[in-house]
Amino acid sequence: MDRPGPLAAVRRAVESFARTHDAAGDRWCVALSGGADSLALTAAAASLRPTIALVVDHGLQADSAAVADAARGQAMALGCVAARVLRVEVGATGGPEAAARTARYAALDAARDGAPVLIAHTLDDQAETVLLGLGRGSGARSIAGMRPSDPPWGRPLLGVRRTETVAACTELGVTPWSDPHNADPRYTRVRLRTEVLPLLEDVLGGGVAEALARTAVALREDTDALDALAVGAVGSVAVGTGPGAQLDVARLAELPAALRGRLIRRWLLDGGASNLTDGQIRGVDRLAIDWRGRGGVAVGSALRGQRLFAERADGLIVLRTEPV
Repeated sequence: MDRPGPLAAVRRAVESFARTHDAAGDRWCVALSGGADSLALTAAAASLRPTIALVVDHGLQADSAAVADAARGQAMALGCVAARVLRVEVGATGGPEAAARTARYAALDAARDGAPVLIAHTLDDQAETVLLGLGRGSGARSIAGMRPSDPPWGRPLLGVRRTETVAACTELGVTPWSDPHNADPRYTRVRLRTEVLPLLEDVLGGGVAEALARTAVALREDTDALDALAVGAVGSVAVGTGPGAQLDVARLAELPAALRGRLIRRWLLDGGASNLTDGQIRGVDRLAIDWRGRGGVAVGSALRGQRLFAERADGLIVLRTEPV
């Protein structure tokens, strides 16, 4: 039997995603950049369900408006029921990549009108994400990579190679846009894509991207299981309920390290923390298991005009706020 073409492989991935994750509603949106990955996803999605293409124009290049308008036209030609261009202003917080991502997701969320949004991250993107997490030493949660379903975001193509989306576009007879940022070595992901992964493939004899993606799946399963156990342990450790709950030091110290870290992370988030780092979580953990009279730990705060500190007092770990 002949092997199905690349477009059929992309469509099967989207069908499988919809079955597995029970994508809500009778329609969905697709984040369309005009690149090969998102064009292939758009074509597959539009053939399965009424699809609205959302094209984000970051305004970072002189011809960005023309590129966005061209992508909108391609979306309609591929069968979308509608296509919108979302023009955004990119800030500077966190560097250019992070700022563009923040602006993009905010625009997509505002425009989706309750529908899930499909994003065209591929297996190659997942492999790069795992390598980034590994190199930064940011823990299993980071190395576990991107989730296929993280409502309202869906990533049906995490098992599809980038070469397949390019071939699908050839099959469709459409010309993808080639983002010059994807060839700019100033960006870490570009160097991973063009230098590190090819070297690993050569040294290890191939299959590295697939192996990294499998690692992400295995770690995500383990992380989800440990997170569930940590949630179950909250009742035996927390004093009080809600954002004002405190942690009993003696009971917390009895838990295995893997559960303590996850429980502390959840407790901090429930108390208004944000953008937590592994170092902050471990710092709070040391308040329970290796205190020695040390002071509190400052953590990122999502509370308007308030800073957050985790401190130890009278056998408890408490969250204290302070005006900025």
